[in-house]
Amino acid sequence: MSEQDIKDDEKSFVENFLAKKYLTYKNNIYKFNSKYRAGTLGLVQNGTAYLNVIGELMRDLFIGEGDLHNAKEGDLVIAQRILGKRGTPSAKIVEVVGRAISYSIGYIIKKDSLNSLVDLKTEFPVGVELTREELDKYQVGDVFKINNQTNTIMEKLGNIDDPLVDEKIVLAQFNKHDEFDEEVLKIASSFKEVDASKYPNRKDLRDLAFCTIDPVTAKDFDDAIYWDDENTTLYVAIADVSEYVKPFGALDNEAMYRSFSIYLPHRSIPMLPRQLSETLCSLQPHKNRLSYVFEIKLDLDTLEVSKSKVYEAIIHSDRRFNYEEIDDFFEDRLTAKNDEEKEIFKYLKKLKVITDKLKEKRLKVGYDFRSTEIEMTLDENSNLVSTSQAKETPSHSLIEDCMLLANKEAASQFDRGIFRIHEPPSQAKLQVLYQELAGIGMFIDIKNSIKETISNIQKQAKEMGLEAEVDTLIIRSQMQARYAPLNSGHFGLGFEAYTHFTSPIRRYSDLIVHRLLKAINRGDKEEGSYVLRNIEALAMTISEKEREASTIEMDFMARKFARWANKNINKEFKARITATETEIKAELHDEIQGARLNITSTDDIVLFEDVIIRIDKVDIPRAKIFASVVKKVDN
Repeated sequence: MSEQDIKDDEKSFVENFLAKKYLTYKNNIYKFNSKYRAGTLGLVQNGTAYLNVIGELMRDLFIGEGDLHNAKEGDLVIAQRILGKRGTPSAKIVEVVGRAISYSIGYIIKKDSLNSLVDLKTEFPVGVELTREELDKYQVGDVFKINNQTNTIMEKLGNIDDPLVDEKIVLAQFNKHDEFDEEVLKIASSFKEVDASKYPNRKDLRDLAFCTIDPVTAKDFDDAIYWDDENTTLYVAIADVSEYVKPFGALDNEAMYRSFSIYLPHRSIPMLPRQLSETLCSLQPHKNRLSYVFEIKLDLDTLEVSKSKVYEAIIHSDRRFNYEEIDDFFEDRLTAKNDEEKEIFKYLKKLKVITDKLKEKRLKVGYDFRSTEIEMTLDENSNLVSTSQAKETPSHSLIEDCMLLANKEAASQFDRGIFRIHEPPSQAKLQVLYQELAGIGMFIDIKNSIKETISNIQKQAKEMGLEAEVDTLIIRSQMQARYAPLNSGHFGLGFEAYTHFTSPIRRYSDLIVHRLLKAINRGDKEEGSYVLRNIEALAMTISEKEREASTIEMDFMARKFARWANKNINKEFKARITATETEIKAELHDEIQGARLNITSTDDIVLFEDVIIRIDKVDIPRAKIFASVVKKVDN
């Protein structure tokens, strides 16, 4: 790490690490001493673990029994390599520098007639020192955010009986917040509307009939498309966030800290202030907007990209569509209201034929998984009203394949940067998958490739009416996609190289890719190396932030399901068994869909069997629903 990258609040740590000889310093660069490595601790089993070492081309290190130094899974640690030992490269942990669970949630329960502050998930006492007098001030069910580094209460969030506390709980566990600091808001508000005359070096594409296609509730329009049929060229215009968010300022620091926008059923918590995410960066219709455009020429015979280029531009989107409108158009239920729409509809019809072929070609090497996504409607008191299944439609497919094309082209521009990688599943995980599927009567024919084997499984699942369920199991057997500085391909998509380029309003990874591509296009090697400094740690951090955002979204929905279930104790509903190994689990398939149930009865239950369950008990603090099987459903 370069000395100029170190912030004031980090200097004491660096000096401490130098004193302990973890680091060396030469020519204004800090490096790890060859004896030491930093990384995050993997799964701890029987007192041993593997250390995921930070850095390119760094091998994982084995941490033997007795060498964990009180570190827990996910902790950030410094380890000393054990040299001269035969076998797997190993190390011992010498210091825990950051806990994986930095924040937790505590709440007040009555224990032996006295108030006690316990962890929301485990009900173990928390490490906060409180006097009896302090504890007695609180009500049973009061909920608190706790700093695990200092073992102190940071704030009271509310009471567990109030549905409005759910959002505060899921955000507080990862120290997320909605509000932006005054300094950040001041920067975001300082930008003026786009005056095209001030950008003479940008390509002027305002005459092209761009359109955006997004969910009906969307406010942040990252991407717009235009198809030039005559020249068989696709234009993918992406919000040029990097024009506004410059490296290392307050705005960039906050975007990096958040890394992702979080989407809850009733609202979003944006990565960028709404003055940018929903206004100036958003590719709104009938407004001049700065964009970063991939111009992709396709050979329609081979469906290969014959050439592509990316450049800074100004666009003027003619129309903002939602998915339903475009689906209606494809079904001849919507006609053009004006000349602008006529032109857009004309090219969309032609583009759909091409994207359908692109998808067909893609799925010969990649996968098409049909996991079910549940959409939730809440009332004004944050209680669950209804659920529905999100459906993949022709309009979704059209946009998806346009974006995949741009992302793939972006990844082809560099050898080191931010790649979106997805490694093949391990044989051990595949064997578990095959055993589970054999248990429901599938014939598992191991083919020459994983692709052929999985395709055969999906074909059988379709015949059995279990496409989404089996695809969910297949997804669970996969490695988790992540960000990395070096490419190793994307197994799920079947792409040799892939990145994220198309959503810089809501993903920090895409913003980094934009900065890198701009530096490459300008031939600015100094700027390119500037963007790539500390890229290993950044890729790791962004991957972690992605998991946090996903956990927040799932935990919030689980809490809403639990509160709904609590109002329906002893009532019966239809459900489908989704797991039989270790624990029996089911998912509601009734008026409310998607709620996950812990099944307490174990009589002759088969995976993916439809059953009638009775809700027996609900644990609101831990958002767990317990149910028993009343009878089986005859299909």
